[in-house]
Amino acid sequence: MWEGWPLSKVILLFTGIAMLLISLQVTLYHYRQNFRHWIMYSPVVGGPVIGFLTIALVFYPVPLLRSITIIMLLVGAALGVTGGYLHFNGIGERVGGYGEAQNYLVGPPLILPLMISAMCLLGLIALYWR
Repeated sequence: MWEGWPLSKVILLFTGIAMLLISLQVTLYHYRQNFRHWIMYSPVVGGPVIGFLTIALVFYPVPLLRSITIIMLLVGAALGVTGGYLHFNGIGERVGGYGEAQNYLVGPPLILPLMISAMCLLGLIALYWR
């Protein structure tokens, strides 16, 4: 099955699967926090969309699907950076703020939104790989 697949296609498939799994974890975290802010829905909805688009693009390389996937990967990267900012602020709003090491452990996960950005950038690299 994998014979003849270029590395970029394998990376794109991995990106789609990883986005689906990361989205599941994000959904659990945001559900635990009762979706206190409307922006918490964006990775819960956008992550699976990006995941399914990238997987679909692996098997159906249609130009329109490629364009939509590129746009969604760019949006996902931007949302990941925005989430990183919001999570960093969330840590600072906890009792003790940034000076309390416990806030980094029990507060919003600082790295998870940046992982979304990283996976979206990996997908873009795979799409533009020559």
